[in-house]
Amino acid sequence: MPSATKFELLDTDKMNPLITRQMLNGADATFARLVLLRGAIVPRHSHRSEQYTMIFSGALKFIFDDQTETIVHAGEILMIPANVPHSAEALEDTVDFDFFSPRREDWIRKDDAYLRVGAKKE
Repeated sequence: MPSATKFELLDTDKMNPLITRQMLNGADATFARLVLLRGAIVPRHSHRSEQYTMIFSGALKFIFDDQTETIVHAGEILMIPANVPHSAEALEDTVDFDFFSPRREDWIRKDDAYLRVGAKKE
């Protein structure tokens, strides 16, 4: 049965000193809210899921293996195809909503060490 919830009621996972995450998982998709403080780095990674990233506030710079850089600002959405390696840097304090399909099994298993390293741009 469908049900509504508030992000404030979801568990908050402190990935590292600069990134926190809350997520909901269904049978086929993951929806998450990440808060990234300025300077936070999401190291290079890829996943089998398509990723839709919408920036609620702040800005993230995404870097792809072909050296393409894309800055996503508040109110903008970026779609990253499955299996495309990418990294990201928070250019300012940022609230980011991510939708993944299929769901992020690695996040569910907490097999997401790349987010837990506490990386920060020097």
